[in-house]
Amino acid sequence: MGQKLKITGWVAAGAVAGVLTTVSLQTVARGSLAPLPLEELQQLAAVFGMVKSDYVEPVDEKKLISDAISGMVAGLDPHSQYFDKKSFKEFREGTTGRFVGVGIEISQEDGLIKVVSPIEGSPAFRAGLKPNDLITKIDDTAVRGLSLNEAVKRMRGEANTKVLLTIFRKDESRTFPVTITREEIRTQSVRGKIIEPGYGWIRLSQFQERTVDDFVKKIDEMYKEDPNLKGLVLDLRNDPGGLLDAAVAVSSAFLPENVTVVTTDGQLAESKSVYKAAPEFYQRRSGSDPLRSLPAALKNVPLVVLVNEGSASASEIVAGALQDHKRATVMGSQTFGKGSVQTVRPLGPDTGLKITTARYYTPSGTSIQAKGIVPNVLIDESAEGSPFAALRMREADLEKHLASGQGPEVKDPEREKARDEARKRLEEEAKKPPQDRKVPEFGTDKDFPLVQALNRLKGQPVLVSKTQVIVDNKEEKKEN
Repeated sequence: MGQKLKITGWVAAGAVAGVLTTVSLQTVARGSLAPLPLEELQQLAAVFGMVKSDYVEPVDEKKLISDAISGMVAGLDPHSQYFDKKSFKEFREGTTGRFVGVGIEISQEDGLIKVVSPIEGSPAFRAGLKPNDLITKIDDTAVRGLSLNEAVKRMRGEANTKVLLTIFRKDESRTFPVTITREEIRTQSVRGKIIEPGYGWIRLSQFQERTVDDFVKKIDEMYKEDPNLKGLVLDLRNDPGGLLDAAVAVSSAFLPENVTVVTTDGQLAESKSVYKAAPEFYQRRSGSDPLRSLPAALKNVPLVVLVNEGSASASEIVAGALQDHKRATVMGSQTFGKGSVQTVRPLGPDTGLKITTARYYTPSGTSIQAKGIVPNVLIDESAEGSPFAALRMREADLEKHLASGQGPEVKDPEREKARDEARKRLEEEAKKPPQDRKVPEFGTDKDFPLVQALNRLKGQPVLVSKTQVIVDNKEEKKEN
């Protein structure tokens, strides 16, 4: 029996060592790094062999290797991820703006699944899910311990099938079930309208393959309706990001030609890039410039960019570029701080690796990572303030987050104090009878930040924030 186990262990060692040797050689070729140390390879192979031979029931070898890869990548940072066949397909669907599911952007918090924002018009949006809701169960499965990938798998499915989500809403201190019927999510990433004569509002909820074309179409429609726009609000609140080329294109629509939009820096030569406001940096296919039909007036129209804690990645690139070039006034709340670049590398026809390869820097050279964009003017969510803003998660709060690369991170005692005060307010709120606290829909006359943005464009007084505390911002100078 012992000899059998020994043989099994050596077979496993050979299999795993062979795989890792290939990976090591590829690593050497790609980044001129030293091969992985033999001792650690032997330990991994030994564990593989022991699990294969000693575990209480047979374990599939392919699953073991897949899980080992997933664990290795998950240990890097919150955004690197190994894609198996199904998750790779779902990822690719997400970038096109079409998939079957409930329609929410999610993250993890305290082992639970957190709603970053429901996609506008989706089944989750219609069911009343809100940002910061926590999903505790998906059907009969508790989500604690599930990875984001596993949670997404359980919420996706066939069209017209139902999924039961158990929701914990912290600001109301209650748990309740929501049954949602899955459907194909055709995310409309661009909305816009003339708010009043002379002033327009255009909202981007995500940066997808169709976003640039839809953005151009909507801007053209608005200028046809009102050719003499005196001001425009670009609304990036709760925009979780998406495709880099789409962010570069939207920035380029407002910026002078060939100025820097964003730079990236990482280990590989291909990760050291400068993206400029020129067609070659945002055209997805050969052909004409997708921005060619935009009115020339768009380059000079007074512009306000609205952001909040849910604005991340690509939306931070746009806000940072327009702010650094003094093309727009950025208003709202400090953004999420997701300033890292993920590159998707196929591992075969059906699997892939999403791995962090670089950091994003604004045109002035400031790292977005774990810092975010600090608005020129801080604005609350309502006239009463944003009493729970300090409790909202940012990149810097995520476990294993990548540092900014520009000096050590220091906990801001003012923010910690604000969080303590917010927690106390939340506890007091929890003692009250549960009441619906509906957030006004973006783009309406009750949208307080939008009203303040319009006031700014008109030169009227703006009600600046009463409650917000800046995270890690010792040097920035703010108008308010």
